Amino acid sequence: MSRDYDVAVVGGGLLGSAIAWGLGRLGKAVAVLDEGDIVKRASRANFALVWVQSKGLGLPAYTAWTVRAAAAWGRLAAELRDQTGLDVGLQQNGGFHITLGEAEYGRRADLVARMHNQVGATDHRMEMLPAAEIGRMLPGVGPEVSGGSFCPLDGHVNSLRTYRAFHAGMRALGVDYLPERPVSALAREGGEFRLATPAGEVRAQRIVLAAGNANQTLAPMVGLAAPMGPTRGQIIVTERTEPFLPHPLSTLRQTDEGTVMIGDSKEDALDDRAVNPGITAVMADRAQRTFPHLARLNVVRTWSGIRVMPRDGFPIYDQSATHPGAFVACCHSGVTLASNHAFEIARMVAAGALEPALVGAFSVRRFEGADARTGSGYY
Repeated sequence: MSRDYDVAVVGGGLLGSAIAWGLGRLGKAVAVLDEGDIVKRASRANFALVWVQSKGLGLPAYTAWTVRAAAAWGRLAAELRDQTGLDVGLQQNGGFHITLGEAEYGRRADLVARMHNQVGATDHRMEMLPAAEIGRMLPGVGPEVSGGSFCPLDGHVNSLRTYRAFHAGMRALGVDYLPERPVSALAREGGEFRLATPAGEVRAQRIVLAAGNANQTLAPMVGLAAPMGPTRGQIIVTERTEPFLPHPLSTLRQTDEGTVMIGDSKEDALDDRAVNPGITAVMADRAQRTFPHLARLNVVRTWSGIRVMPRDGFPIYDQSATHPGAFVACCHSGVTLASNHAFEIARMVAAGALEPALVGAFSVRRFEGADARTGSGYY
């Protein structure tokens, strides 16, 4: 614990692991300070989508950032496989948001049009498709399906295997993973950061706060801010069944192991020790209305998880003016943006500064008012 590091990453979930892996591949001496697997982290409850659809309404830079991440995911999966031998199960042949009934179809079409019409919008290639085309691409959909949107950039992965691959890759790169070491205090003294943990102090030239919702407490210690608005979500998993779903949906996907995952609830309750049966029932009902044959499958498990969610839903990437070398990263889309975190954010941290366009788009200054959003977007 007396070793000094180039960078200490606080948080060992998908976000922190991706950044730490990226720093390790750049030759940096890195420590990951983590609460460990005793914590029910957000990474264990995610839906594992690599998703561009609907990202960025109100902040076009987020669309551009997400499109960039989707384009780099093949490279990330290949590098992890070559380094660790682990196939993260990336399937990226496009995804759907299905609508039930004409009213839903109309609302979805309006959202697609609004995204296309935003000033500074990036071409996210999302388009509306009628029910007949949906039926051709997704055999077995039910009669209530009225159509939906399709984006060829969308896909999904095996998120637990991705998490394992990042950690195996970190070990191979010499990154020190230090579990059961939650950070209780941060200070910058003598040109370095000192991080207090139950197992002793860790010192580093730079730090990255990637601790999810806990960033809200840690960031002010180094002159940063992380205004968060976490929500709870629930997931249902069915027994394995024969392959039937060639594309993921925003609320339903078949994993590479054959199970079906159903989810997308958003609740204000922040207790992840139980699920709400009423919400579970609504999710299951919608799933079987989309694919009627799902009604015959058994549910094998269900759980809830707390989302890491910045207050406005968009990522936060920032650096401290008062504590040079301190960075904060917060986002909901830990899977989708993993390639950007591994390749782009890690590169910027290694260089000692975030690029101005990134800060202009995603700094917490945007919470000061609409006039605080500077720049036309990060490309």
